[in-house]
Amino acid sequence: MTLSADIKQRARGNWLSDRDPRYKLLGLLGLATAFALVNDLRLLPLMLTITLGLTAISGLSAPFILRRLRYPSLLLLALLLTIPFVIGETALLSRGGVTLRREGLEAAILIGGRFFSIVLCALVLLNSSPLTANIKALRALGLPWIMVDMALLVLRYLQVIGDDLGRMRTAMASRGFNERRFSPAGLKNLGWLTGSLLLRSYERSDWIYRAMRLRGYGHQSGPGLTASPLLQGGRLDYLLLGLLLGLAALITLFTLLL
Repeated sequence: MTLSADIKQRARGNWLSDRDPRYKLLGLLGLATAFALVNDLRLLPLMLTITLGLTAISGLSAPFILRRLRYPSLLLLALLLTIPFVIGETALLSRGGVTLRREGLEAAILIGGRFFSIVLCALVLLNSSPLTANIKALRALGLPWIMVDMALLVLRYLQVIGDDLGRMRTAMASRGFNERRFSPAGLKNLGWLTGSLLLRSYERSDWIYRAMRLRGYGHQSGPGLTASPLLQGGRLDYLLLGLLLGLAALITLFTLLL
């Protein structure tokens, strides 16, 4: 099953997944901008309420969302664990030369809350539609056709690389390699696997590029991607856009007043 089909299956049959991707993208842009401007901890409960409300109506399962949040959260975790001990002057707790500071703790909570709200809203709104539909929506909103083509090629190419990686790992496992067991020989084999995958990917991309150029790719503008029944808006789409932008305006107003 492809990534788009998997997302569509997980989000099928709910109100949000039936909305036009263009309006979801515009609403997400406004909401993310408002979240990024928040600089007061008192607004975090409102942000989290909006985020969890969108999650509740998204139709996406909790395991699916948690899997998508796992890697972005790991990247931010080291930063959030460091800030409370290096920023600020007001000491809350001191043990063994390590001091927990109030300003740093507040900054970490604020950064974590904004990050969680923005990323989760993006996951909900983007994954409630197939990825190809979101790319077409970007084209309908004015994204240059060359970038649309590149996005579609990257999407397809990631699937091809994933298939290659799966076959190579199966071949290595059939020869007795255990990737879960750490050893110098295992690291060497993983290095060979990574290098082989990169070389194979580079060669295939070069073949594809040459084949596309031989067929005239790049000599004329790409086909329009706006004429799609999926991109036809209605009253409910306008309602969703108005709701998201209204919430964004409310948060921005509170940010300016507090």
